[in-house]
Amino acid sequence: MPLDPPTRPDADVREATTDDLPVIADTLADAFADYRWTRWVLPADDYERRLRAVQLYYAERVGLPHGRVWVARDGAAVAVWTLPDVALPEELFTAAELVELHGDRGAVMARAEELLAPHRPQEPCWFLATVGVRRADQGSGLGRAVLAPGIAAAEASGHPAFLETADEGNVGFYRSLGFEVTAEVALPGDAPRVWCMLRRPRADKVAGSLEERSRGVF
Repeated sequence: MPLDPPTRPDADVREATTDDLPVIADTLADAFADYRWTRWVLPADDYERRLRAVQLYYAERVGLPHGRVWVARDGAAVAVWTLPDVALPEELFTAAELVELHGDRGAVMARAEELLAPHRPQEPCWFLATVGVRRADQGSGLGRAVLAPGIAAAEASGHPAFLETADEGNVGFYRSLGFEVTAEVALPGDAPRVWCMLRRPRADKVAGSLEERSRGVF
């Protein structure tokens, strides 16, 4: 399992500030323009506006005040994490602004959240809320670069890191960063399939291996 994901030396990864919010919203809207999950949870009517506004909402109301947000190359890539020791106010997810953005897709999204909840870690973890790279920069290594600080911070804190993806093509990439699939969830109707993935910190891996050896497994 890679412990320190390799990164581009010219990625210029740094923590985001409120001044970065416009470019963060633009980047994530561009990255998720054709993502099946966002196409499913947002109405087709005025989709582009809704998508950018949702990404801005979570970066501004959740990521920056309650989590950690990194950008690479002046915002061409973005990673938003929530933290294991921070409880998110419930009203963040029921705000009238967010309800309006999801429109008539709100009910199906809420049902999907209920079905995904049992597959999420019960223990405190770093949760990758979103990561995106502008389409013109995809495949350049910026995604790996912008994820590296969050993964390293989770590792240093001794907590697992968790994510969900609705694109099977992403699974191999996340595996290369040390994540493993813990559940493959088929949601009802025309919903996209979701892969839940967990990355255990190195200390847990070592402790687990030593315990197994003590039982004579190896």
